[in-house]
Amino acid sequence: MERDTADDVEQQGAGLQDSFARLYTPHRMAYIRGEGKGGDCPFCVIPGLPDDEGLVVARGEHAFAVLNLYPYNSGHLMLVPYRHVAGYEELTTPEAGEVAAMTQHALRAMRHATGAQGFNVGMNLGVVGGAGIAAHLHQHVVPRWGGDTNFMPVVGHTRVLPQLLPETRDLLAQAWSQV
Repeated sequence: MERDTADDVEQQGAGLQDSFARLYTPHRMAYIRGEGKGGDCPFCVIPGLPDDEGLVVARGEHAFAVLNLYPYNSGHLMLVPYRHVAGYEELTTPEAGEVAAMTQHALRAMRHATGAQGFNVGMNLGVVGGAGIAAHLHQHVVPRWGGDTNFMPVVGHTRVLPQLLPETRDLLAQAWSQV
């Protein structure tokens, strides 16, 4: 990792010199700016894309499993109903059942593919509840391993992922069909 020098900081107009190294992630600017949130719902667009392009891991009758484009950890999946609804209580019984069944299947597939030792599973409902795409319900499944949280997210506000998203999608899609 390259460190900024005092000359770099001054040339960049970044302010005072400090002792921090910087890891630049310009691809996240689209997320920060909210690009793609004002137009079509990405969860409504993704099912119309080829699986590899949309990062779809599996499809069911009422819901699909897709990798998170901005993952908290490698393998961060979301289970999404095809129908555009915001509230959990708006799901039909078959939709809720399939999201639940796909969540269980996702846990088995991730354990099989990655040796995950634990998981965070949940929904952020509404903007105030932390949902990035509040208009379309989705459940997160984040695999966890002992020691997977280090100084980078805490101090550097940066996540370090060991694998590119298309490779992770291929790995999980293969495991999904095996478990």
